[in-house]
Amino acid sequence: MSDTPVFHNVTDSNGVVYRKAPHGSQKDTGTILIVEDSRTQADYLRAILESEGYHTVLAMNGCEALEQIAVVRPMMVLTDIIMPGMDGYELCCRIKQDKKSSDIPVILVTRLFNPEDVIKGLASGADDFIIKPFEPDYIHSRIRAILSHLEKPDPDELLPVFEVTVANTTYVISASRLRIFNILLSTYEAAINNNQELQDAHEQLNAFNEELVTSNEQLVMAANDLKNSNLALEQENAERKRVEKALAEANKKLNLLSSITRHDINNQLLILNGYVELLHGEIPNPSLEEYFSHIAKASSQITAMIRFTKDYEKIGIRVPVWQDLSALANSAEKGVIPDQVTIKNDLPPGIEVFADPLIVKVFFNLIDNAIRHGGDRIATIRFSFEACNADRIIVCEDDGAGVAPEDKEKIFSRGFGKNTGFGLSICREILDITGISITENGEPGKGARFEMVVPPDKFQKTV
Repeated sequence: MSDTPVFHNVTDSNGVVYRKAPHGSQKDTGTILIVEDSRTQADYLRAILESEGYHTVLAMNGCEALEQIAVVRPMMVLTDIIMPGMDGYELCCRIKQDKKSSDIPVILVTRLFNPEDVIKGLASGADDFIIKPFEPDYIHSRIRAILSHLEKPDPDELLPVFEVTVANTTYVISASRLRIFNILLSTYEAAINNNQELQDAHEQLNAFNEELVTSNEQLVMAANDLKNSNLALEQENAERKRVEKALAEANKKLNLLSSITRHDINNQLLILNGYVELLHGEIPNPSLEEYFSHIAKASSQITAMIRFTKDYEKIGIRVPVWQDLSALANSAEKGVIPDQVTIKNDLPPGIEVFADPLIVKVFFNLIDNAIRHGGDRIATIRFSFEACNADRIIVCEDDGAGVAPEDKEKIFSRGFGKNTGFGLSICREILDITGISITENGEPGKGARFEMVVPPDKFQKTV
């Protein structure tokens, strides 16, 4: 069985037809005229009333409301006070002064709330007030109160009029004591609600103020911590600058000492090599040739070591810069003996890498290493540029003998190899300054292939 109540029409003594619900189910419902110039507010009120089963009619101003009342008499009028042209007070007066509509309850809906508003409402004949903003339950309670009064005659309805002066304005009041009581009760309830809202707002303000005080204390503490951190950082920077200056002075002295030592060792080697040559000429003994050969080889190794120390002390001294790859290969190629081997530079123009300025030494050492260890079959050395995901790879490959699998990592160790064994180790250290790695991935017997992997932020295109 459906729980929906069955309504039936009822006609009151004034001929107004409204809907009446069965006893104990819903409220009696009828037509309520809503007078509101704001469509949003009107629709909000309409939704509240129709959710309770009331039928509603809308009017946008006082004139439309009077025309509507003349066509279909409502059982109640809810009107805004502030409207263009005829305001709510005047509309209420017009309704109450007309004998045909004087008994229609009028509720004033307003944001205004002061003693003069209440007096003006009483003087205009209003039956009640609804203070904006409102909740649906409050609207329903006011309508129920008005409807309950309609069922009980007002014994004081014919009391004589009296005058009230507020703010230098005199108002004529003709309302009964019951109507005055209802309006005062309505305004009192609104005052209680407003007071409660003020208390809630005051509590929220106090809570916010406490949070603000706490936040302010935290900010002060943070500011002090920041100040202390800044002082510590300044001291740390000062200490770092002092250490850097000391290191720079020490490095300068070490470089000077290294330069003097290399110069003196080279002079002594020159003398030693001269005496060995004289001795070799004075003692032409074939049985001693092997010893002279070992002496010459040792002298050559010492010379290479001294050259290595000169190159090594330059690594990382200067700031890394952007350098054109194709230009680096062309510069390294100038050190190759003509017709010794063919250098193919397939590096695209306009590609730059961020590296130590000594990277040109890497290109030269790779060419020199290929010529030294490629064997008699080597004829071509090729530089190219490849992509691998986000990285880029600089490739140096040749058609020589290649590198044995067990030696692919050893060749980058210092001292490994047939000659000095310093070339490839220097290459790795120069490239590592800006995060560029180098490995050998060639196929033995078909040539060496050195791959230099450049991170995404260490290469760029200029064209």
